[in-house]
Amino acid sequence: MPALKSIVPTANAFSTHVLLGKFPSTRMRNGQRSSLRNFSNSMRMSLQEYDVIVVGGGHAGCEACTAAARTGAKTALLTQKLSTVGELSCNPSIGGIGKGHLVREIDALGGVMGDVADRAGIHFRMLNRRKGPAVRGPRGQMDRDLYKNHMQAVLGNYDSLDLVEGSVEDLLLDEGEAIDTLVSFRDPSEDLTLLSSLSDNKGASLSSSDANKRLRKARIRGVVVNNADGSQTEILAKCVVITTGTFLRGVLMLGKERYSGGRHLRDSEEVEPPSVGLAQTLARFGFPLGRLKTGTPARLDGKTIDWDACLIQPSENPAVPFSHIRQFLAQQPPNVAAGTLIDCYMSRTNEQTHKLVMDYAHLLPEYDGLGGKGNGPRYCPSIFKKVERFPDRDGHNSFLEPEGLNTDLVYPNGMSGPYPPEIQEKIFRTMPGLSKVEIVRPGYDVEYDYVNPQSLTHTLETKTISGLFLAGQICGTTGYEEAGAQGVIAGANAGRAAIASSNGGSASPFILGRDEGYIGVLIDDLVTRGTQEPYRMFTSRAEYRISLRADNADLRLTRKGVEYGIVNDEERIASVEAREMMIEDRVKELGNFKLFVTEWDQRDGSGLMGGDAMNRKGREGQKKSAEEVLGMPHVTLESVERIMAQVQQEQREKMLNEDVSDDGQASITSVLQPSPPSIYDTVEATVKYKSYVTRQHKDMESWRKAQGVRIPPDLVYDHSSLPTLSKEELEKLASIRPSTFAEASQISGMTPQSLVYLYHVVTKRIKDKDTKRAAASASN
Repeated sequence: MPALKSIVPTANAFSTHVLLGKFPSTRMRNGQRSSLRNFSNSMRMSLQEYDVIVVGGGHAGCEACTAAARTGAKTALLTQKLSTVGELSCNPSIGGIGKGHLVREIDALGGVMGDVADRAGIHFRMLNRRKGPAVRGPRGQMDRDLYKNHMQAVLGNYDSLDLVEGSVEDLLLDEGEAIDTLVSFRDPSEDLTLLSSLSDNKGASLSSSDANKRLRKARIRGVVVNNADGSQTEILAKCVVITTGTFLRGVLMLGKERYSGGRHLRDSEEVEPPSVGLAQTLARFGFPLGRLKTGTPARLDGKTIDWDACLIQPSENPAVPFSHIRQFLAQQPPNVAAGTLIDCYMSRTNEQTHKLVMDYAHLLPEYDGLGGKGNGPRYCPSIFKKVERFPDRDGHNSFLEPEGLNTDLVYPNGMSGPYPPEIQEKIFRTMPGLSKVEIVRPGYDVEYDYVNPQSLTHTLETKTISGLFLAGQICGTTGYEEAGAQGVIAGANAGRAAIASSNGGSASPFILGRDEGYIGVLIDDLVTRGTQEPYRMFTSRAEYRISLRADNADLRLTRKGVEYGIVNDEERIASVEAREMMIEDRVKELGNFKLFVTEWDQRDGSGLMGGDAMNRKGREGQKKSAEEVLGMPHVTLESVERIMAQVQQEQREKMLNEDVSDDGQASITSVLQPSPPSIYDTVEATVKYKSYVTRQHKDMESWRKAQGVRIPPDLVYDHSSLPTLSKEELEKLASIRPSTFAEASQISGMTPQSLVYLYHVVTKRIKDKDTKRAAASASN
């Protein structure tokens, strides 16, 4: 795809490059037009004032600007290079366990990531398929060029959205202690008691207008932009969303070499410069800044890999799309439909690899964070961290992922490590299939500033500067999906606040509860607990994960998106309404269809529908509904529907043979058809999890009431005492030693299930002590 076109306005005009070209092609969802060719030459000048400015064209920025635009706010996406908008900077994949849930939720709220991922996907898998529906996560391998091109095409034709090329140097602010806000939020009218904050400042987390006035030091007026000719331009806005990713005072590292930058441009030695002025302004206003790091592995030449020596990982076909609309319409992602899919492969490290990793550890960079060790993602560690933490492991898997249909570049997942280039090559050549591999570009690390997200409200507006929102890695998260999820919330609230202020009013905040979505869990964890290391999403972080499945994200969130004005796509609304009706009808049919328990077992023949238990004496006259049978372990919806159709077909044939009246035939003419893919998973999960959902809510309600219980100060936090807790949780509990469960619940990284487990351990210990004390007292 050709580079995005921009123009340099004449004197006295807006001097930053502005893109307003519209693609001359068919109308798409949410009012955008799409083209995969290039931008139209028909462009006009931009005004110098917007409702919302989004800074940064990464995944948080793309979702933030489109969400703001969907509210009707006049929005600008302002980024250093328009040609890098939508770039997959690291791993060329979208989704995964927990992360796939976020993508489906973004899509349910009208976001763009899911549809673009479907269009660019060249390898699809449903992770955890052998486990329950709640923890299954869709994942897609992307063609980097297709993803970027499709994202740019969508954004370039989005209603109410301008794309502006320029580097934001600083913020325009009106300063003053407890200054009045020009964009205000009302206190939430809905019940948000399921958010985890228990402290006195919960109101301050939820709204920013009155509750946070004493904390406010300034309000946004716009941004200052550096132009290519060295001049500066002021662009005014009611709200600004900062999504700077790794650019906030970013430093790139390769071996002992350090140089300023946010990232390397793909297929180039050129470095994109860091954002320094913004970091200095945030520091001046007292934002709590820290340093985090991340890394990207070397890119390998696929022509030098012995693929036969690696384990093949083919794509699933048919695939489960990320887009709810595409799934409802029974459409496959384009490359699946066209058969243009790729295979991924797996290699593995070994003892020789690990020896080199440790022998050359002295050549790794010295970081600013954690006393020179660097504060990187715990759950996406470098190969050095893996070997250091798990010295007894004989190997670690590395998935070799081609970066596109028209390139030989390969991404070695799990092998980041910023050793000098020649050392990186030595390490790779110890692995199966890579003995002659050539490195096209070495891997490197980037260390950058982030803001402790406890300085934000649940709208992702800062408490210190009114009208300023943050989203993405600047909030301490890692991953495209976490960034995109924050972008939706920040952009939607910025747009709503700006529109409301234009009308002389205040906006109701768009906040998701922990029981509504993984996005709600993500943001509640961040703003109430903060994070001391890069935060990534897992299904274990959600206490309501049985209800928060990837298959039902549209049922949970789309109507709320409509209510708050960020979903306005008629096709999306119609599809979710149709799905709701189809699911309700099918569950009702399952509940109404009954057979004797012995007949269920006989017709199935597998023993899964009861087996010998169904044939016990005295059970012959008992009946079970199809819904009850489906609720049994290992029974599938497919097998239940097959028996239902079989019985109905037999009844129909019997009636036809008996030559019954037309009225009689009319009641038996229909034979159940299998549930279509658009509802199959949701129907099955709805039935199977029915009793568990009720129990889940009871458990969490009991837990909430018990958070005042004290934790014994002598409790030993190790795996022998608490075997189900993770290493991270044990480390943090041992370090912080919370005195109550309320305090423990505020520790970043503590999952709800682990807290409930710890509660049961402590209460059992208390009961045991009470029992012994009573027995000793009785003996005396």
